[in-house]
Amino acid sequence: MGTFCLDQLKRTRHSADTAMVNGDGAHGHTEEAESKQDGNGEADGGEESNEQEVIVIQDTGFTVKIQAPGTEPFDLQVSPQEMVQEIHQVLMDREDTCHRTCFSLQLDGNVLDNFAELKSIEGLQEGSLLKVVEEPYTVREARIHVRHIRDLLKSLDPSDAYNGVDCNSLSFLSIFTDGDLGDSGKRKKKGNELEQIDCTPPEHILPGSKERPLVPLQPQNKDWKPMQCLKVLTMSGWNPPPGNRKMHGDLMYLYMVTVEERHVSITASTRGFYLNQSTTYTFNPKPANPSFLSHSLVELLSQISPAFKKNFTALQKKRVQRHPFERIATPFQVYSWTAPQVDHAMDCVRAEDAYTSRLGYEEHIPGQTRDWNEELQTTRELPRKNLPERLLRERAIFKVHSDFAAAATRGAMAVIDGNVMAINPGEETRMQMFIWNNIFFSLGFDVRDHYRELGGDAAAHAAPTNDLNGVRAYGAVDVEGLYTLGTVVVDYRGYRVTAQSIIPGILEREQEQSVIYGSIDFGKTVVSHSKYLELLEKTSRPLKVQRHSVLNEKNETVELCSSVECKGIIGNDGRHYILDLLRTFPPDLNFLPVDGEELPPESQRQGFPRQHRHRLACLRQELIEAFVEHRYLLFMKMAALQLMQQKANKDTKTDTPAITETSETISESNADTTQTQTTEASDSPSATEVSTDSTSQTDNSTSAASQAATDGEETSSKPATNGPLDLAATQNGECKSPLEGKELEESIPGLAQAKELAETLVAEDGSCIDPKSREVVLNACKAVGSISNTSFDIRFNPDIFSPGVRFPDDSADDIQKQKQLLKDAAAFMVSCQVPSLVKDCLDHSALPMDGATLTEALRQRGINIRYLGSVLEFVDKTPAKTQLEHFYRIGISELITRCAKHIFKTYLQGVELSALSAAVSHFLNCFLSSFPDAVAHLPPDELVSRRKSRKRRNRVPGGGDNTAWASLTPSELWKNIASEAQSYYHFTVQCDSVDQVVEKYGLQKITLLREISIKTGIQILIKEYNFDSRHKPAFTEEDILNIFPVVKHVNPKASDAFHFFQSGQAKVQQGFLKEGCELINEALNLFNNVYGAMHVEICACLRLLARLNYIMGDHAEALSNQQKAVLMSERVLGIEHPNTIQEYMHLALYCFANGQLSTALKLLYRARYLMLMVSGEDHPEMALLDSNIGLVLHGVMEYDLSLRFLENALTINTKYHGPRSLKVALSHHLVARVYESKAEFRSALQHEKEGYTIYKNQMGEAHEKTKESSEYLKYLTQQAVALQRTMNEIYKNGSNASIMPLKFTAPSMASVLEQLNIINGIIFIPLSQKDLENLKAEVHRRQLLQELGKNEEPTEDSPLELEDKIPID
Repeated sequence: MGTFCLDQLKRTRHSADTAMVNGDGAHGHTEEAESKQDGNGEADGGEESNEQEVIVIQDTGFTVKIQAPGTEPFDLQVSPQEMVQEIHQVLMDREDTCHRTCFSLQLDGNVLDNFAELKSIEGLQEGSLLKVVEEPYTVREARIHVRHIRDLLKSLDPSDAYNGVDCNSLSFLSIFTDGDLGDSGKRKKKGNELEQIDCTPPEHILPGSKERPLVPLQPQNKDWKPMQCLKVLTMSGWNPPPGNRKMHGDLMYLYMVTVEERHVSITASTRGFYLNQSTTYTFNPKPANPSFLSHSLVELLSQISPAFKKNFTALQKKRVQRHPFERIATPFQVYSWTAPQVDHAMDCVRAEDAYTSRLGYEEHIPGQTRDWNEELQTTRELPRKNLPERLLRERAIFKVHSDFAAAATRGAMAVIDGNVMAINPGEETRMQMFIWNNIFFSLGFDVRDHYRELGGDAAAHAAPTNDLNGVRAYGAVDVEGLYTLGTVVVDYRGYRVTAQSIIPGILEREQEQSVIYGSIDFGKTVVSHSKYLELLEKTSRPLKVQRHSVLNEKNETVELCSSVECKGIIGNDGRHYILDLLRTFPPDLNFLPVDGEELPPESQRQGFPRQHRHRLACLRQELIEAFVEHRYLLFMKMAALQLMQQKANKDTKTDTPAITETSETISESNADTTQTQTTEASDSPSATEVSTDSTSQTDNSTSAASQAATDGEETSSKPATNGPLDLAATQNGECKSPLEGKELEESIPGLAQAKELAETLVAEDGSCIDPKSREVVLNACKAVGSISNTSFDIRFNPDIFSPGVRFPDDSADDIQKQKQLLKDAAAFMVSCQVPSLVKDCLDHSALPMDGATLTEALRQRGINIRYLGSVLEFVDKTPAKTQLEHFYRIGISELITRCAKHIFKTYLQGVELSALSAAVSHFLNCFLSSFPDAVAHLPPDELVSRRKSRKRRNRVPGGGDNTAWASLTPSELWKNIASEAQSYYHFTVQCDSVDQVVEKYGLQKITLLREISIKTGIQILIKEYNFDSRHKPAFTEEDILNIFPVVKHVNPKASDAFHFFQSGQAKVQQGFLKEGCELINEALNLFNNVYGAMHVEICACLRLLARLNYIMGDHAEALSNQQKAVLMSERVLGIEHPNTIQEYMHLALYCFANGQLSTALKLLYRARYLMLMVSGEDHPEMALLDSNIGLVLHGVMEYDLSLRFLENALTINTKYHGPRSLKVALSHHLVARVYESKAEFRSALQHEKEGYTIYKNQMGEAHEKTKESSEYLKYLTQQAVALQRTMNEIYKNGSNASIMPLKFTAPSMASVLEQLNIINGIIFIPLSQKDLENLKAEVHRRQLLQELGKNEEPTEDSPLELEDKIPID
């Protein structure tokens, strides 16, 4: 357990802020919780036990008094599971005590142990007085003190966020809300006097504007103008103290320059800090007179520099006013692709960090470097019997993972920058391997022709990501006793580096001796091991890997339960490790042409199989899950049909043979390619659920049975283009009559009962009493390719089609089946998954806004990015192509930037460090600038080492000294992009310059710039770029500020929290809001417990919570939760990530409801700006945004502006939802209302009539929407007639006409809010009336289904549109 204590130590050290935010009982590891827990039995009994367990954790907090030197005693709320350490952290963050670091806490004169939990301290109770007592310094404590003071001085400085260090990232929300929205927001409520609000947005935000400026992306925060407290704070050149001074207690010397230009030299001694008499060139350590001896540096400086005292106080005031979420560290580093020019200031701590290979806080840990492997594996071994144990374990796993990812990233950069010595320095650069900080690094090149048969360097580049997917999958199954390596894949400066933790003892042994399972030469020699088979057998079902036999070099049969490359090594620590998991999932035959093998016609029609760069193309886990799910439904339907046939036979007393033959033909010709474009795979919750948590599906045959049965009912109600059940027609494998699923259910009487029967058969796992039924199951199993004859069980053999792998003759049958299964899966991808993605985009349940969310949407459905070309072709052939324009445009831009990324990768490999910014700016000019002859600027001669001796060349991976990159021209680059698109994506881009592409596909250069920068890690200066100038290039080398790594790693999950989140969602969908709310609050607690305060999943949790608060009428709470969600989204996903844009929109709605109109508008304008930049104006989501803006403007009586936005929304809605959609009807109504307010009744009538016609045609005359609309038409007509009369009166009688007063009224806020709620898909219910509950349950289910049901995984929360339908009751 040694490491774990260390880990706690690190965790508490990790960030002063985390403790602050989850001081509220975040430490859920309580002994008493465990003992109570054991009382209520094993805690794996599902939901109920969960609910009991949770109550155990929430121990009640209590209050203690704290007395610090020189301050009044104050109260602090603490919880019994906190450690004393956390009170330290809180004090180091409080405004009045933040300058103390070296102190102890004492209770009645006894020093409290830092690592003791509060509840274990005798005599500590409600109201106890804890004294803060200053302790003597040591060198370590003095260093911590200086570092902490430096952090306080830099606390408002965003440069760490721009430089992407220490898990800092940007957030701009407070600029738009003028600080906090909480109580301070309530005081500002005066915003209701309308005339004060300036509502005109900047020109570039208005509909139709072509301008896409970059500078507003990062608005200037006035708080960031640093208040200077000190000019210089640095280590003195006189360090370390000589022996005689050491014996006087000198620890180290500091040198400072105050704002008043006073140069001082300071001694840090055991008693504190004082001025000494040294100068820059003479050493005189005697105390100055006066010496101002102080225990804290802040106290010392406050005495010698008035400016320091004043500014430091002001700075700390500002610091504590900031929302904690603006400053807490994120779990993984987020990089910004733009940054302003930041002044580079002297910083002793940063300088010291750079020159020691420490990572963050290493020096606080005994033993200097961390044994990553030991930490990663020890945390896995922690007990997990009950909730408190699991929380502790998951928290430890998550913490070690995020630390490891940070260390690995830093190491990989050091390797490429040439700062690490190779362990095989004699070999050429590509083959070198490195060890740094107990992490092993290798480069993504084909070393020693290892991958020669699989595609050389291309395969070597793909293998690490495949391996990472394998590590992720085995990690999720989490089998006790089976260990994987910590793995991080880093792309940096054109190189791919794999970082892995080191198996103890592996470096001392030859690989041949160590591997006791698997093969080191792709299957020529193979060994197996009983313990490995036993461990891997446990992963076989959740990962769908079939146990199989292969032949070794002596033609002996060897049994495996993984692919041959998966190696088993027992480390010196006695643990069973598996590595090289690059073929965990079966091959993708669409991209793996095999001689003599035919793909199913569905694939062939689409031009598959296609040649790929390498032979490692695998199917994604999501696809395997969806395919198995699909097969399961098929299996149930077949069994049901046969049972009915049997029943019918019994009734007619004839004994005709069962329909086995037909079912065979179905399975051969049509089973999974029945082109049922139902979206079984993507809609059914279990498809996604399985991929996130494979363990939950341990027993497919039974647990999925009930699930799929209900799913079957749903999916069969959707039209199946060729229903797989139409038996008469499927004899020859072609469906004659595409029946609607529903009719089919009705046309075969008793199908539902038969299904139930079939379920019971399956559930009993084949031990059916009745041999007839057994035959039914056997037939159905055969038909769907199950590996068992008594129950449904599909698994894949990952070695099929691997070159070099041979199978024993007796398994020939089995191998044939497996080959067929793989072909079916390949066809399923093309005939089911791609169409289902497109269908989801058509009905707007999938709404990609940029490259990242598009990739997400593809991967959720198991579609690899290499299918992007095929997906775009499919869209191109879709009849409703115009309604998919946004999708097509994002797809093209993704395809082009990915091709550019491939080219950029090899381009960068030849660039030496001194030419890096010149090379990057040259590439961007060729890619985006209209300037036809971009010329590269070579660095001046004295910097280019021409005279290097040829022998020393290429010592560093990133040290190529060629200038070939400078000869790239725009036309050549675009030619390469087109040929890359053709060869990699099999897609034709007919363009030879950026301007043609932009013109032809309607792209935006700024969007392309954002996409390429994010994909390659480029950071550029934030300023306006003139891309379209034909006279000078857009970028100069001064515009390239940095190049960051792009990091892929495993994201450990908080499983319990996630289950609570899901059951909360389910409750909400059933209409039980209160209960749902409680569960989700609980999930939030547990998420905080595992992840700390910042995480994407917490973000999803807060968003849902805010929505529930809002629906239940608690606006202030909704505002507070949504504010957190926005801040967190900005910090964890990025300031212009599509999810962040959505969070801004939700926040604006809650602000409006709270009467903060001007804030609501600012937020909506911000969202619109971001949206324009990320995806442009032509996007279905823009219609929702513009409707929101238009409504708010209508509310503040800015009618003309309002119309511009609402009419734009109408245009976009008409385009993407079709002119007959209810959304369009609503848009017409909103426009009509504004015209009414302007008293332009003719236009109002015209729009309302359009809306009325849609309602009448879609809903019928009797529907209340139609009635409402017709009432409104009558009212408008009356108003119009009245107005006309008045006008005539005026014409007739001139000025003395008696004018009837007309009703011109500004709309009431309530009516605007009501419309806002409708378009955002929110329905209110006064909670008192229970009868309304039921009605609302139904409506709500429909509304939230989109946000919740579709994607069970909150992280993957693709930006979903919530406002789907106008609630139809």
